[in-house]
Amino acid sequence: MPDPAALLERIRRAARQEQFLDVLPAEAARARFRAALDLRPLPAETVPLAASLGRVVAQGVAALADAPPFDRASVDGFALRAADSTGATEAAPRRFRLNAEVLACGVAPAIAVGPGTATAIATGGVVPRGADAVVMIEHTRCEEGPEGPEMLLLRPAAPGQMIGFAGSDIARGEALLRPGTLVTSREIGMLAAAGHAAVPVVRKPRVAVLSTGDELVPPGAPLPPGCIHDSNAAILCAAVAEHGGEPLPLGILRDEEAALEAAVRDALGRADLVVLSGGTSKGAGDVSHRILSRLGPPGILVHGVALKPGKPLCLAVIGTTPVVVLPGFPTSAVFTFQEFVAPVIRALAGLPPREEEAAAATLAVRTPSELGRTEYVMVSLSAGEDGLRAFPLGKGSGSVTAFAQADGFFAIPALDAGAEAGALLRVRLIGTATPPDLTVIGSHDLGLDAVLEALAEDGIRARSLAVGSLGGLAAAKRGECDLAGVHLLDPATGSYNAPFLAPGLRLVPGWRRLQGVVHRRGDARFEGLAVEDAVRRAAADPALLLVNRNAGSGTRILLDGVLGGARPPGYANQPKSHNAVAAAVAQGRADWGVAIATVAQSYALGFLPLAEEQYDFVLPETRADRPAVRAFLAALARPAVRARLQALGFTPAG
Repeated sequence: MPDPAALLERIRRAARQEQFLDVLPAEAARARFRAALDLRPLPAETVPLAASLGRVVAQGVAALADAPPFDRASVDGFALRAADSTGATEAAPRRFRLNAEVLACGVAPAIAVGPGTATAIATGGVVPRGADAVVMIEHTRCEEGPEGPEMLLLRPAAPGQMIGFAGSDIARGEALLRPGTLVTSREIGMLAAAGHAAVPVVRKPRVAVLSTGDELVPPGAPLPPGCIHDSNAAILCAAVAEHGGEPLPLGILRDEEAALEAAVRDALGRADLVVLSGGTSKGAGDVSHRILSRLGPPGILVHGVALKPGKPLCLAVIGTTPVVVLPGFPTSAVFTFQEFVAPVIRALAGLPPREEEAAAATLAVRTPSELGRTEYVMVSLSAGEDGLRAFPLGKGSGSVTAFAQADGFFAIPALDAGAEAGALLRVRLIGTATPPDLTVIGSHDLGLDAVLEALAEDGIRARSLAVGSLGGLAAAKRGECDLAGVHLLDPATGSYNAPFLAPGLRLVPGWRRLQGVVHRRGDARFEGLAVEDAVRRAAADPALLLVNRNAGSGTRILLDGVLGGARPPGYANQPKSHNAVAAAVAQGRADWGVAIATVAQSYALGFLPLAEEQYDFVLPETRADRPAVRAFLAALARPAVRARLQALGFTPAG
């Protein structure tokens, strides 16, 4: 405790000059404080996945591996050729001779599935060469046949049924996380599945917390007369951590000016932000603001705010470090912390503001559901012209990314067969999810990731939904997206994309990319051939398996034009990405397909150039003036973005 002489001197000093500098309205005080701060996220540090929970991604992270890394069964059952199952019924089942292997998880297939044969396979097992569908064991029965065990199929199968294609969840080279993404358990699982053991995150801001007052004692200690337990330090340290900071509790400081000044100087050297509670009013023992006034420019910015509670708040910046002296009363301290300190901590940590827990949205597309079970549908939210639109992610139970990419989810009751397009939903939000500033729907492309990552560095949150070129074009026509990525060839004119525009849509040039036939290097059936000869020979060779693309994709349209009506073996095998095509060829489950040169190079495949196509964007005119859209168009012209596109193997337009 101070001696009586020192206390008397402080009382005399207070009587002479201790007054608030200038009481400001709350908004004016906040604006003055923030204008003096650098609120950009702090520099990056790389931490193990286990230490990244709750942190913010500092740099873009791309997948090191496909997930799944191979075509895998989604159920226990049998792998077979879908064409062999046509007409199967319980009354007239189709018979299949069982191959002499069982594909459990971790077992590499050794026997190709040929006509009329099937291979027993477990959930997660590798789909063998020749198979393009998996049937559930519940739809079969087994018996001994004249040549060995046989499987009787009781209903037909469709190509791709019950198969999770390689790269369908995560594609090698795909942008997994962009700067500003909050890492939750969902992101950690996605990073682990994609081969990452560590992640670059924004460094947590270190926040020094000091309590001032002769009356304070630590919690749990006996209370002398006139003293109170220091609850503010415990509250503030917890709040710092809650908002993404790293608290540095520096204890209780007495109202002794020299000792407190030394403690504040020490805190300034150790922390990114300093928070004191108490000592900011105009009483005899309140010395904090006097100390701040002599620690260096710019010094005290605000001393006194027109708030109740919270009037004694003092806001200062010493050099580049913000210093906040909160009122001593706990209610005032907590209130002013949330209003003035928490936003600064979250900004330095790269965290977004907290959001509400639910939102109303309109379902964009019909979503079927199985009767008898309540189904929770993961959705991404997009800002439509008449409110929020909810887009189901369409990823199954084996997906790692469904939760990570969802803004929220809604429930379809057990007695409903689905939810109709246009239905008004109550979407329960996940974490701090909010609709992005920019929504791009259509064909996915690695170049698009590069553009969106540049926007993320500017604080613009963007989302891309890969639904194929035709799906993106339809979404643009309905006004459900800001831009649609397309690469559609019009056979009649030989032109890309422009012939498909409808009134109210504008074409934004993107970049050229090279499509070609991919094959394993050293395969004499392709090496050194002209692409036309290679396709003609491959289509006519029953020993060569094609891996196709899904209907509605620009690549499928291109390939169908080259095949000229031919349906070579494997035509029904239709994964939804370039990576899945490349993975099937690289792993020997198919022999050829069509993919872009960038992906072929990533998988060390042979490549026969087929066509240079134009990947463009369709822009609804009603969205052209949105700030995020203008920022996207500006990013396309940036030298750094264009250089990144060229490094990926693309040729930017113009």
